[in-house]
Amino acid sequence: MSNEQANNPLHGITLEHIVKSLVKHYGWSELGDLINIKCFNSDPSVKSSLKFLRKTPWARKKVEDLYLSMPKKMPSKNIWKK
Repeated sequence: MSNEQANNPLHGITLEHIVKSLVKHYGWSELGDLINIKCFNSDPSVKSSLKFLRKTPWARKKVEDLYLSMPKKMPSKNIWKK
C-alpha cells in the first residue's frame, strides 16, 4: 500500500457506492437539501450524479465529506448465539 493512500478513509470505496449509500440513508430530497446541486434536486439519478460529480471536484468533495460524516451501522450481535 502506498503511503499516499494509507490514511485515506475512502480508499477502495467507489463513488457509486458513496452516492448509493447516501441516497439509501437520506433519500434524494434530503440529500438535495444537504448538498444543493441540480443532479440531486432535478430528476435525480445515480447515473447523472456520477457524471456530474466526476467532473466537479468541489461537489465531489462535499459528497465525500457527507459520506464520511454519515453514521455507520454497527454490526448487529446475535445475543442468542452461544
